[in-house]
Amino acid sequence: MTTARFSRRNFLAGLGAVGAATALGGCVTSTGSSAGGGSATGPVTVQSNLSAPSAKAAMQALIDAFNKKGGSQASLNTVASETFRTQLPTYLTSSNPPDVMTWYAGSVARSYADKGLLLDVSDVWNGATGYSDALKQLSTDSGKQIFVPTSYYFWGLFYRKSNFAKWGVQEPTSWADFLQVCETIKSKGVTPIGLGADNSTPWVASGWFDYLNIRINGANYHRELLAGKHSFADPQVHKVFDQWKTALPHFDPKGTALSFQDATTNLLQGRTGMMLIGTFLLDTTPKEDVDDIGFFRFPVVDPSVPLAEEAPTDGFFASSHTKRTQQTLDFLKYLTTVEAQEAYLKSSSGSSLPANPAAKDAGTALITKGKEMLNKAADLTQFFNRDSSDALQPTADAALIRFIQHPEQIDSILTDWQTAAKKVWNS
Repeated sequence: MTTARFSRRNFLAGLGAVGAATALGGCVTSTGSSAGGGSATGPVTVQSNLSAPSAKAAMQALIDAFNKKGGSQASLNTVASETFRTQLPTYLTSSNPPDVMTWYAGSVARSYADKGLLLDVSDVWNGATGYSDALKQLSTDSGKQIFVPTSYYFWGLFYRKSNFAKWGVQEPTSWADFLQVCETIKSKGVTPIGLGADNSTPWVASGWFDYLNIRINGANYHRELLAGKHSFADPQVHKVFDQWKTALPHFDPKGTALSFQDATTNLLQGRTGMMLIGTFLLDTTPKEDVDDIGFFRFPVVDPSVPLAEEAPTDGFFASSHTKRTQQTLDFLKYLTTVEAQEAYLKSSSGSSLPANPAAKDAGTALITKGKEMLNKAADLTQFFNRDSSDALQPTADAALIRFIQHPEQIDSILTDWQTAAKKVWNS
């Protein structure tokens, strides 16, 4: 196995740019002033959204490894991701919340920190080794650390290698090549592009918007747009949808009625040719099929635009209302270690890369290729809601699903999207 050290320099440099672009003011509750004085007994409660079987098993393995060390203990509760997303504000504002929660770095974590809902975990970072200043910046709000990153992953267009070989197609690099591959797959009687953006996972469509925007307008414009510095009705955004429109005839017409899990099944069974998704696709892929999964980088649209990639960073934050402050910090400190991150990866599908640069990853050809892609990227983004907010995500869901179903309504879709987005930004 190879370590993650090789790819982390450029990866973390990109994360530093993201962190600097999205840093917000505000305050977090210090570790010495949590509700209840941090004096409660019992295990640290860990609320997790990692509900796919392999991810859930990996989380339990992580908890078990921590508990075997003696001292502070932890217990795991897992709920479906969309349920978790809906309930997270309730968790954090409860007088008796979960102590620790899985989630992700970026503007969402900072927005909760601004409301004083996240525990100051600077003590955890003071003892962490090997993490760069850039990754620390991504986890910082108002000079205090409020997040513990444990893994990151990448997005790409995934396919079955055996099917590409059977259809006589190769990985495209340009948009023109991509459309030609779609035509060839379509000529074989197969739907070229799967989606999986029904009511349970509508956010999958945001991957297409993110990538087309960073390919056409660049990563800086993309982050500024999501921060409200540009209008969704701008001509630059219209160009994104004009480009997307050229690929829509190749999309699964049932794609907005399927979850990404169902869309993954269609891909594996050869009913669709490829799918833009994160490596968490592997969490729902049978082990016997994993070696047949390949991916390629989202095609180049404008060669003059520096190539950026999506590299969302996952991890944990803690409630400022925890009544087990010291036990919670003990658990979070453990999560930063090589032992903890390798314990998780050993039991998972191997779809993630460890945040600790000294920890070993799965070492598969697909993961190695993904690391190299991120290492070569000119910039890195997090994902639509991570670079904006959970509150803005529903506006994207509504606009993008409507576009996929009614592309002739681009102008009114963008106008309505901007109106909805302004309400979020002004709230």
